[in-house]
Amino acid sequence: MNLLVKNIGTIAGIDESGRTRVSGKAMDDVAMLENAWLLTDGVRIKDYGTMDTLPAEEQCEAIDAQGGWLFPSFCDSHTHIVYAGSREQEFLDKINGLSYEEIAKRGGGILNSADRLHDTSEEELYRQAMERIDEVVAMGTGLVEIKSGYGLTLEDELKILRVIRRIKDTAPLDVRATFLGAHAVGRAYRGRQGEYVEHVCNDMIPAVAKEGLADYVDVFCDRGFFTPGETARIIAKGAEYGLRAKIHANELAVSGGVEVGVAHNALSVDHLESMGDEQIEALSGSATMPTMLPGCAFFLGITYPPARKMIDAGLAVALASDYNPGTAPSGNMRFVASLACIKMKMTPAEALNAATLNSACAMGESRDFGSITRGKMANFYITRPLPSLAFMPYAHQTPVIEHIVLKGKIVK
Repeated sequence: MNLLVKNIGTIAGIDESGRTRVSGKAMDDVAMLENAWLLTDGVRIKDYGTMDTLPAEEQCEAIDAQGGWLFPSFCDSHTHIVYAGSREQEFLDKINGLSYEEIAKRGGGILNSADRLHDTSEEELYRQAMERIDEVVAMGTGLVEIKSGYGLTLEDELKILRVIRRIKDTAPLDVRATFLGAHAVGRAYRGRQGEYVEHVCNDMIPAVAKEGLADYVDVFCDRGFFTPGETARIIAKGAEYGLRAKIHANELAVSGGVEVGVAHNALSVDHLESMGDEQIEALSGSATMPTMLPGCAFFLGITYPPARKMIDAGLAVALASDYNPGTAPSGNMRFVASLACIKMKMTPAEALNAATLNSACAMGESRDFGSITRGKMANFYITRPLPSLAFMPYAHQTPVIEHIVLKGKIVK
């Protein structure tokens, strides 16, 4: 059934240009329409306009926005939300002075999550993950990427990806899956990293592809994890099976991850806390989306990515949550946008574009998601009346969402 939203104070995030990303100075522009209505065909956005052109409501489900704002749903292009339990002990370790790398060397971090996941059933993993899905939906996310990577054995990586497939089939939001077998070296291969890379390439990727479980392939290319050469080998193998690359790069050091991502036409390179002029230059003119995860920098107390420098250099940038148990235990994309403004000096308009259209682009999905556009998926949320766009990142914990619509259906 068609859905009509009327008495909208402001529609924000309109884009009829056909572009798949917004770059540089243009990121500071958000098209808006005041005193508006919006009509869906039950799945996609059909039309919108000002209230003086309001269409008849016959055979329409209707929402009265009562002067509230309508925004495109957030697109979160980097999460790890299928995991078992939590890691608050490591939170205490960080408070007591241990670094992320020190915790990993002691057998914590990713390996800790892999141990817990191994002992957890698919049913329980699904139950826990759906609690997190419900949480992010309630905070305005309508498209989410979910990675494996807490398995590190063939059986457990497949287990995670099957849970993600079940989430795809049952959750109200849209889901994309990433195979991240190269998140760390599995315990069984300790001291034999080269053999583990061969296992990922020759055993894991073919098995994942055979079951059609992933859309993308990812590698943690950073100091103490996987080298650029190993990363190139893994993503090239993924490409043979139709998996586009998304790379963890430059979180802990200038790792070469950006350059290898650009060279292999990766959809995105993510983290980027450690960036120099050479990496910004490498990204200039490429199709690879630099994606920043300020929730991770906030939680770890590390340097934030140089968003201002990248945007001023003409780049498009995206924002994502990195929702995971060890370094960013939150999927609140509104808070991510707020951190982008406060800590990385992005404007509210830049943050909105980065968390919607550009993050959709980081998944290759901006033709269908990330803006209020006729023909795009009807994924949006409606707030109470707001004084301005800047209020959203400014008052990032104030509950303002009144209605959520995903795939043209009222979720809240």
